[in-house]
Amino acid sequence: MHNVAIFWMQILLSLGVFSLVAVWYVWPQLATLSRNSALTPLLFVQVFRYVGMTLLVKGMIDPRLPHSFLSGAAYADLLAAALSLASIFALRRNWRGAIPLVWAANTWGFVDLLNGLRGVLQINVPSFDLATVWYIYTFYAPLVIVAHLLIYVILVKSRSWKKVTVQR
Repeated sequence: MHNVAIFWMQILLSLGVFSLVAVWYVWPQLATLSRNSALTPLLFVQVFRYVGMTLLVKGMIDPRLPHSFLSGAAYADLLAAALSLASIFALRRNWRGAIPLVWAANTWGFVDLLNGLRGVLQINVPSFDLATVWYIYTFYAPLVIVAHLLIYVILVKSRSWKKVTVQR
């Protein structure tokens, strides 16, 4: 099997597995929590997007990949991580702007993923030597996608979700 086929197969399988875990185990637990408490662990999944900065480490990835693609992906991921962490602090303190901040963080992160997917397809990223960064794309990115979708469901149901409880 060719690298490109393996890459996309692994992404689809990871999406499938993470979706099953989310539906069978994560969602039932989140549904028992307050809105802010349910959003927090899903945002923590996004906080680790700082790992995307690995794309800028010399020798970690194929030097033939366009620097503009790598730096765009790395810095957009870093911003997504920072917005997610800020959202967690805002939720835990029940700040008035917490939910709009979560909307902004989640939308930025999701649009960044869609833009990254466009770049991956345009450049045919799996045809390059990705070394360990391969796992970011095939394992972590599908987890992030599922977390984004769960966040959107909670945000859309926000008005009917359980009242916010103060966390310490």
